[in-house]
Amino acid sequence: MTITSFTELGISEPLLRALEDADYQTPTPIQSKAIPLLLDGLDLLGIAQTGTGKTAAFTLPLLHNLEEDNVRPGKGQARALILAPTRELVIQIADSIKTYGRHMHMRSAVVMGGVGQRPQVDALRRGVDILVATPGRLLDLIKQGHIDLSQTEYLILDEADRMLDMGFIRDVRRIIEKLPEERQTLLFSATMPGEVAKLSRDILYEPERVEIAAKSIAVDRIDQRVHHLDKNAKQTRLAELLAEPDFDRVMVFTRTKHGANKVVKLLERDGISAEAIHGNKSQGARQRALDNFREGRTRVLVATDIASRGIDIDDVTHVINFELPNVPESYVHRIGRTARAGAEGIAISFCDASERSHLRSIERLIKRSLIIVGEGPVGPDVDSVENRKGRPQRSNSGRGRRRRSQRRAA
Repeated sequence: MTITSFTELGISEPLLRALEDADYQTPTPIQSKAIPLLLDGLDLLGIAQTGTGKTAAFTLPLLHNLEEDNVRPGKGQARALILAPTRELVIQIADSIKTYGRHMHMRSAVVMGGVGQRPQVDALRRGVDILVATPGRLLDLIKQGHIDLSQTEYLILDEADRMLDMGFIRDVRRIIEKLPEERQTLLFSATMPGEVAKLSRDILYEPERVEIAAKSIAVDRIDQRVHHLDKNAKQTRLAELLAEPDFDRVMVFTRTKHGANKVVKLLERDGISAEAIHGNKSQGARQRALDNFREGRTRVLVATDIASRGIDIDDVTHVINFELPNVPESYVHRIGRTARAGAEGIAISFCDASERSHLRSIERLIKRSLIIVGEGPVGPDVDSVENRKGRPQRSNSGRGRRRRSQRRAA
């Protein structure tokens, strides 16, 4: 059955009003599949990248269930815990909770590094309905005795594979040890490396699985192009592209923090407003850069892969891979910045001789050859089968309550 409205999903009236206020009308596929399962209290394994609408897929049923439970949190306690790998993603999730819960009386708090802990401790002291946190800072506050998770009934892990990449999985396991066994648990991940798969087996109880194919974003709605050129020509090509009026709100990705800073300096030299966001920036600087980009004060945001997931910025017209990622899945997440929740977009990649193997890995993952455009040397090792066949311009490159009772009985 095709679901065409949020009303059909069975969420409460205050949530429907908030969605109407935000002009959200039609559920995305992951929302249609996940929300009914979560309203029933089932554990869930979600395989989906950012841009699919998964934040609403877990936030809406969480708010519904918390309201239905009608329990107030104790001092220093949290009824629900959401863990995310980056500060930006934590802030985005917290903003979504405020948007969807605007007609409810829910207390939420954010815990993350990069800022002083005192305001976070003060917010936790009264107790909160929903706590959104990065693992490192949360573990610190647990050790200091500022937060008690023994009564937490809902656990959501977002971007689990990214937490693995950033070295947080051990901290996540330590945090989970502080939670009661009797809870509803959700795990979302764009990919399923072995350690994340093991984590899901360890913490989920008879989970339902919802999977949104990675290639649907990468292939179906994004015009993907590649420029083959020498490494030293990348900056010139970037400036040429940004001279075009259609390049209105652009994200540029580099592999390193130093590379991001360098690109910003060169763009500013050419009179193009740009800012960088990466791990060496303070939280305040990162948030200012994001706000300036969202509000149009900065035209170009240059980022490392810390910003390729979970940064919800509307109307990004182009994504430019100044350097190709060496992990092909990162390519999907990067270009997804320009195809949010069903929108279309354009992604342009620069590929020098040293990156051709990365390009081939990306094309194998998305099962599609990128369109070759522009000038620049194209060696025989990047010609695809389609090129050799004479096709130019292609590269090779309720149940939940019963379930919890059953677990107690077991």
